[in-house]
Amino acid sequence: MERRLFMSLLGASAALAGTAAAVTPAKAQGKSFRIALVPGLTTDAFYITMRRGAEAACKAVGCELVFQGAPEFNAVLQVPVLDAVIARKPDALLVAPTDKTQLIEPLRKAADAGVPVFTVDTFIGTGVYQAGEGNADFPLSYIASDNILGGRIAARALARSIGGKGKVYVSNVKPGISTTDQREEGFKDEIKAHSGIEVLETQFNDDDANKAASQLQAVLARNPDLAGVFGANLFSALGAANGVKQAGKAGAVKVAAFDAPQSIVEDLKNGTVDIAIAQHPAEIGWFGVISAFAHLTEQSVPTAIGTGFTVMDKANVDDPKVAKFLYTG
Repeated sequence: MERRLFMSLLGASAALAGTAAAVTPAKAQGKSFRIALVPGLTTDAFYITMRRGAEAACKAVGCELVFQGAPEFNAVLQVPVLDAVIARKPDALLVAPTDKTQLIEPLRKAADAGVPVFTVDTFIGTGVYQAGEGNADFPLSYIASDNILGGRIAARALARSIGGKGKVYVSNVKPGISTTDQREEGFKDEIKAHSGIEVLETQFNDDDANKAASQLQAVLARNPDLAGVFGANLFSALGAANGVKQAGKAGAVKVAAFDAPQSIVEDLKNGTVDIAIAQHPAEIGWFGVISAFAHLTEQSVPTAIGTGFTVMDKANVDDPKVAKFLYTG
């Protein structure tokens, strides 16, 4: 198991963890805060697990969690959900923006209405907040994995699994999503250290696993010597794994997956997926709520909080120390 943290932010995260014990609802002058969590989508095990972490934090500090989102990771669908949540005037808003540009103005409505905004998992603008620069630095904090580092870890793991040579490509969602953009960036930057590996053109699948599977087979038809693929999110990885199976290339074409729900775990066990980079979504939900609560009780909050990774493979996926980071469906 390899667990990585934003080391520069570890102390800040630990300090906020202590906030749950140090701050009690009594210090909020009898007010029970209502904190809203708007995920990227409601049906993904990643966000379901994040919700449970947020609920645990709310139980610890005595606040109410409102969870409301769209069924698909889509800015057009997320905006009306946000409008409805903002209209209910929560005391704070945790949100996973589905586009780093299109969600700026919808989230500004919340800030202008006096609702403190915290982004979780994904960000708007550059993700650098409270710096007095640009039009998207108004959120108070960004709580997430270091996705560039996650991409680097995936590149190193995939390079090892293919022996440091061969053709690979990235299966991604679409440009403009902060997290998957960064994962691809980190992957491509790290893979440069392996001169024997050629990176083919990125395939964008619009978060459609079936499309990702078809793309895998098309890339394989053009490149029969394809050695590996990095799925930059759950549906990209699932699609790539299915495409490998359908092509009869399981084990021959290595698959590195980002995120670790049960479906990916099964593919790890049967050898279709070789590596999974598991984020810690429950930690993101926990620290999101604690950050919001700290702000609402007039305590300072870091502008960025990083959570960790666990690297899973067939050999360690049943290890209890690893299994605790599996996502809850």
